[in-house]
Amino acid sequence: MQRGARASRAVMPDDHTRRRGTPGAWSVEGAAVVEDRRVAGTEEDPRAAELRRTVARLRRELAAHPADLPDRAIADDELAALDAMACEGVPEVPRLRRALLLIAGALGSVSALAPALRGVRAAIDLFGDVPQAGGRG
Repeated sequence: MQRGARASRAVMPDDHTRRRGTPGAWSVEGAAVVEDRRVAGTEEDPRAAELRRTVARLRRELAAHPADLPDRAIADDELAALDAMACEGVPEVPRLRRALLLIAGALGSVSALAPALRGVRAAIDLFGDVPQAGGRG
């Protein structure tokens, strides 16, 4: 298992006293009960780990995509920046959103990459400050 990764396994809880977000906490995901554990010796924020995972997925899918995208280098640069921000700790949400906007613009309407891009957006939304529908205010 790589550094900073979390392990999950389906189990039935026998102790309901642990809180979500702490190592060993129980959560219900669909029909399965899942125990979230951090690898010993790491203190990586679970949101940052999820962001790194989704960024890695989009990077892999972008690298494998056969189309010649004119702004592919911009998307690659911003994905690298997102990964670096996630590695450094809790990133600034406006900077995350700016990077997401640049990536979305660089990828355009490539439907094959849309699910991975939605995953990156969902991971960024975990950091909070989700914009309200209908603009500012």
